[in-house]
Amino acid sequence: MRIVCVAGARPNYMKIKPVMDALERRGAEVVLVHTGQHYDDAMNDVFFRDLGIRPPDRFLGVGSGSHAEQTGRVMTAFEPLLAETAPDAVVVVGDINSTLACALVTAKAGPLLAHVEAGLRSRDWGMPEEVNRVATDRVSDYLLAPSPDAADNLRAEGYRDDQIHVVGNVMIDTLLANLERARRSDVLDRYGLAPGQYGLVTLHRPANVDDPAVLTGLLKALGEIAADCPLLLPVHPRAAGRLAELGVPGGIRLVPPAGYLDFIALQDSARVVLTDSGGVQEETTALGVPCVTLRDNTERPITVEQGTNTLAGRDPDRIVATAARVLAAPPAPRRPELWDGRASERIADVLLEGGTARTRPRPTDMLSTTQHGAARGNDKHGSR
Repeated sequence: MRIVCVAGARPNYMKIKPVMDALERRGAEVVLVHTGQHYDDAMNDVFFRDLGIRPPDRFLGVGSGSHAEQTGRVMTAFEPLLAETAPDAVVVVGDINSTLACALVTAKAGPLLAHVEAGLRSRDWGMPEEVNRVATDRVSDYLLAPSPDAADNLRAEGYRDDQIHVVGNVMIDTLLANLERARRSDVLDRYGLAPGQYGLVTLHRPANVDDPAVLTGLLKALGEIAADCPLLLPVHPRAAGRLAELGVPGGIRLVPPAGYLDFIALQDSARVVLTDSGGVQEETTALGVPCVTLRDNTERPITVEQGTNTLAGRDPDRIVATAARVLAAPPAPRRPELWDGRASERIADVLLEGGTARTRPRPTDMLSTTQHGAARGNDKHGSR
């Protein structure tokens, strides 16, 4: 089989690498397409180097822009590439604009479409990522869910059982494969940090960093927390300008964006992590590190129910109180089932054993009761 794997931004790289490796170990021909949604070294090249991802076979170079501009440019560039490569299937990951753009082009062109991280829902329609997730799931043949709650969401929305496969979390595949390398990083020495003696902060969501009033409130809360636990904040390019304008309270140290291995090392040794990133919620859960999420909702509730994550919202007083509680009594480490480093192997099984665009039902096909039963019987992952 020829399979196109699409990546476009930092959150995608850790998800696509293990899937590519698992497919290639089974003899599939993998074409790696990088859309160029992230294109600077701090958010792009360093992750390819840290993770050992081979250079992309195709680079679309779409760059930044509004949601419509970026999505449109990816679609325009991806369409002729898809026609030229004629894959059997396309794999998209996550919830960025590139994910949706390539999903729409694939659905209209005819190859099978697989969505890694299907079924995640924040219930916040104001998040562009939520729109991307829902629309991508709708046109996908394979819905590769990281956890049972994501599969429950898909079933509640009417997807067929034969489409849904609970495969585990590919982010954790990458984390576990690289954890010992990360622990050999000298990043703590470079910043003069001791394990368990600092907190780590990430801020990048538009709802948090684009509104000066919201960001001011978050910084106020972080400043109070820093009085008890010094904080390190690797600055996301999206937040850099705002943070420079507003300034940060004492106890918060701004540093350049970290590469993958350095960032995992910083998470692994932190006393607490305060974040608005979905991926960081997952990584801290796998590492057993207390996490306080600076959002009103999360598309990864399993990290709250079965992990070390606590949802604090964006009210400064609530954030301070939540952080104080977590610092005083850290949650016990727990890792969800199937976050075991083998999600990519299960994904490869699904894709290589699932049939072709000519032989399997497509997303809007209606199955008879008999076909439903046969589909469930043939599915090794979807009912679990």
